[in-house]
Amino acid sequence: MRPVWRGAISFGLVTIAVRMFGSTEEHDFRFHQVHPEDGGRIRYKRVCEICGNEVEYRDIAKGYELEDGRVVILTDEDFEKLPVSTDKSIQVLEFVPTEEVDPIFFQKTYYLDPDKTAGRPYVLLRQALEDTDRHALVKITVRQRESLGILRARDDVLVLHTIFWPDEIRKPDFGFLDQDLEVRPQELKMATSLIDNMSGSFKPEQFTDEYRDAMAELVTAKADGAELPERPEEEDTGDVIDLMTALERSVEQTRAKTAAEQPPKKKRASKSKSA
Repeated sequence: MRPVWRGAISFGLVTIAVRMFGSTEEHDFRFHQVHPEDGGRIRYKRVCEICGNEVEYRDIAKGYELEDGRVVILTDEDFEKLPVSTDKSIQVLEFVPTEEVDPIFFQKTYYLDPDKTAGRPYVLLRQALEDTDRHALVKITVRQRESLGILRARDDVLVLHTIFWPDEIRKPDFGFLDQDLEVRPQELKMATSLIDNMSGSFKPEQFTDEYRDAMAELVTAKADGAELPERPEEEDTGDVIDLMTALERSVEQTRAKTAAEQPPKKKRASKSKSA
């Protein structure tokens, strides 16, 4: 892996030199736009909508359109003059309780790797976060863009989540929120039973990406000229049923599934009586 950022964590008078790495990678299929007659790639040209000329990438600038239609053009020099800190530091602002951090704020996630000489303070901070059950609220500047972040311990590594600013989180504005909706006690009881029956540990490795597997099979079949896989027939869910009936049937199904997955009980060998 190649680091996407180099700098240092700073809290109090302690400085921890780190490198930042992306923590995730997508394994989805990447498709190109092609001409179906010959498979040629479809390419796009950067063309100015006013003069109609093609513009080289190196000659393209950034522009912001105002409400009155005027376009403000910004150069690299303009960005360099922004009155924001460009220090290569992850500045700890405060330490907050873990349960107060809503995951809706999380934007991107990175691993932090300590410099050779920063191992001990790195482990110290990681251990202190674990022992106090707290996250560090931090501020970081990446590519001249200042962001808030959450620094937390995960296994043996410090993880940085860049987070959205509060005004970037949309407020839900849905009609049902204005309705006076209530659930009946027996419905809530059945729903709770269903949740109990379907409870488990968070182990995502138990599941597979069925879409990716099916797409791999489709691509291989097309490449080899083999028979293409067919979509399995969907089960008929039957007539529309009311909420309570749906809950009752769901509880019955989960109970039956749980019972079927239980290993058979071993029979105890009967002791033969001596004559």
